[in-house]
Amino acid sequence: MTKRIILAVSGSISAYKAADLTSRLKKKSYDVNVIMTEAAQAFITPLTLQVLSKNPVHTDVMEEKLADRINHIDLGKEADLFIVAPASANTIAKLANGMADNMLTATALALPSTTPKLISPAMNTKMYDNPLTRKI
Repeated sequence: MTKRIILAVSGSISAYKAADLTSRLKKKSYDVNVIMTEAAQAFITPLTLQVLSKNPVHTDVMEEKLADRINHIDLGKEADLFIVAPASANTIAKLANGMADNMLTATALALPSTTPKLISPAMNTKMYDNPLTRKI
């Protein structure tokens, strides 16, 4: 059975690396579903990740392409692994505080507690070393 991975891309200059990560995961035969924040789309287009993942890219928590599917809930139920790469300081703070104001954070909050999560921080060193960020 093919493992399903959600790759959640947040707004960071490192967002361009999501293309390589998606490609590498696909080469290892993973089914990759990509979620992008609005800020991530300023760095890399959803079309790029759609072509590489061979799946639609999810960008809006309110947009349901199928009437019988609630994307942020159903994606979470089906995931074997949830990766946030890159994880901006803003996204990490939202995740730590249980916010669900976009597709990425809503899906993360809806994940079963047993789903492994991998958070890959990507930000300026001063932001990363800030005591508030380190507390998270």
